[in-house]
Amino acid sequence: MAQYSAQLDGVFVALGDQTRRAVIRRLGLGPASVGELAREFPMALPSFMKHVRMLEGTGLIRTVKEGRVRTCTLNRERLALVDDWLAEQRGIWLGRTDRLEQFVTETLEDQP
Repeated sequence: MAQYSAQLDGVFVALGDQTRRAVIRRLGLGPASVGELAREFPMALPSFMKHVRMLEGTGLIRTVKEGRVRTCTLNRERLALVDDWLAEQRGIWLGRTDRLEQFVTETLEDQP
């Protein structure tokens, strides 16, 4: 459980930055080279590479270097961590709102 929590924390930290979210969004369309990805952002390549390394470090993307070109691909399985967590939270909150609705309905029915 602690390892799952640490992995999830890392993914959320990585997704907490708009540049990294934009990279994830772009990679959802298919693989791209670092150069292609970097062109979309007004920053120097070394700064952009910090974002790539963070995404790679959290497992959200994979990179493969062929010659001088580093190609990035999205790791959809890692995004499943977020999806699973959100589904769990959704279930908790739906259960709470169902109980609230039941309480309010019963309270109104009990009133004269």
